[in-house]
Amino acid sequence: MLKIVKKHSESNNNINKGFLESARVCPSPNHDDRPDSDDISLIVIHNISLPPNQFGGEGIDQLFTNTLNKDEHPFYEEIDHLRVSSHLLIRRDGEVVQYVPFEKRAWHAGESSYLGRSVCNDFSIGIEMEGTDFEPFTDIQYQVLETTIHSLLERYPTLSKQNITGHEHIAPGRKTDPGPYFKWEKLAKSLDTKLPADACNESNEVNKDD
Repeated sequence: MLKIVKKHSESNNNINKGFLESARVCPSPNHDDRPDSDDISLIVIHNISLPPNQFGGEGIDQLFTNTLNKDEHPFYEEIDHLRVSSHLLIRRDGEVVQYVPFEKRAWHAGESSYLGRSVCNDFSIGIEMEGTDFEPFTDIQYQVLETTIHSLLERYPTLSKQNITGHEHIAPGRKTDPGPYFKWEKLAKSLDTKLPADACNESNEVNKDD
């Protein structure tokens, strides 16, 4: 199982920042403090590819670190102004990249709602799958995703396997990812639960202190 470890930053007295031990760390400036650092109660699955429909390049790292070169691809001119991030990226070959420590708020969900709670960034962990809405993800991506989720559930008791859903479910009509090719049934079977969680069904268990 992947281990979550604490990494020390000499420039920050707060050393309680969760990182996956096996991840390649690519720090993103696009994060801030959670309103409640103890309220981590949702996992949101996304997909991303940069340039669009292309895999394996540096575009995702560049987007999340505000270093896109607008001259490299016409699409970059449209998104260069964005200040976004996610906690993790799982690439097509299974590599895991971490941009934001789990105790911090990554900017991945945007306008969103889960079980009546808005601003899902406040209480969620964002996991990007390198992919698109138009083609299958790889077997190794699912394997790494499943292992990662098990590690997160073990480390953060406020998380529940019943509270895992897609960007499209917390931002319906605005977002479509992870898309129709994401095998929710495969992930659900590995976790022995029903997925994706219904973002409107308040029978799901989730912390709601606000």
